Amino acid sequence: MTRIAYLGPEGTVSHEATAHFFPEQAHILTPYKWISDVCLATVNRDTDISVIPIENTIDGSVNPHIDFLVHEVDLPIQAEWIYPSVQNLIGYNPGELMDVDLTRIHTIVSIPVAIAQCQQFLKNKLPGVSFMHVSSTAEGVRIVKERQDPGFAAIGTKTAASLYGLAVLAANITDHANNYTRFIAVGHQPLTLPPTNSLKTTILVTLPEDYPGALHQVLSAFAWRRINLTKIESRPTKKNLGSYFFYIDIEGSLNSPLLPNAISEIESIGCQVRILGSYPMYLYQTLNAEV
Repeated sequence: MTRIAYLGPEGTVSHEATAHFFPEQAHILTPYKWISDVCLATVNRDTDISVIPIENTIDGSVNPHIDFLVHEVDLPIQAEWIYPSVQNLIGYNPGELMDVDLTRIHTIVSIPVAIAQCQQFLKNKLPGVSFMHVSSTAEGVRIVKERQDPGFAAIGTKTAASLYGLAVLAANITDHANNYTRFIAVGHQPLTLPPTNSLKTTILVTLPEDYPGALHQVLSAFAWRRINLTKIESRPTKKNLGSYFFYIDIEGSLNSPLLPNAISEIESIGCQVRILGSYPMYLYQTLNAEV
C-alpha cells in the first residue's frame, strides 16, 4: 500500500482531496500539522508521497507551500488534480430539526481563508456574529463539538462534520460555485495512475541577469514553437533583494521533442532551468470518471 502524507488534521479539504485521489481503503493516509512535516516525511522515506495544496480559485497561489518545495526539498511532482473547496456551516442541531434556527449562532469557529470564502452567506444569514480563528477548519469543528454549545458553529467539510458527529446546518455556503483547489503529489517514485491526455511540466527559470528583454527571450522560446504556458509567476530567490526566478507551468510533456528543445534554447542564453516535474493532470470531472 502507498503511504501518503497530507496536511492535516483529519476532516480538512486536504484530507478530502487526498482520500478522493488516493482512496483510504487502498492507501495509508497520514496527517501532518505543517507542510514542512508533510514534505520531510517523504524526504525521509517515512511516506511515499506528499500531497500539497498549491493554488485556489479565489485565493490564488499558496506561496509558502511553493517556496518550501523550491527552496527546502527536492521532490518531483508526480501528479496534479483539481478538487472543489466546498465549505459548510456545521454545529449542533438539537432534535435534528428540518428548519434550523441560525439566529442562535453567535460565534463562528474557523480559519480566516474559509471565513473569507463565505462572506456573502455570513453577511446575509449571520450578521453580527463573532469569529474565533483556529489552525484548520477541522480544528474548528472539533472545538464546536467540545463546547457542546448551539451558539457556536464551524465552517468546514462534511467529512469533518461526520468525523465529529455534528450536523450540517447549511450546505455549500461558499460565495463562488467554482471554488477549486489545485493539489500536487510529490515523491521519489512515479505513480501508477489512469491514462489521461492532460499532461503538464513545471520548471523554474532563473535569468542570468536582469536586463531589458530577458524575460521576452525566455517566452519567445516557447512562443515560436507554439507551446502553451498555463501559468508564469515570479518568486524571490531569497538570495538578493530584487532577485527572482520564474515558476512556469507548461502544457505538455518532456517526451515531446519541442519542449526539451525550448528548454535547451533557454539554457543557451545563460538561464538556469530546474525541472520540478512532468506529470499527468486531472480535472475533478475527469477524475470522478477515471479514479
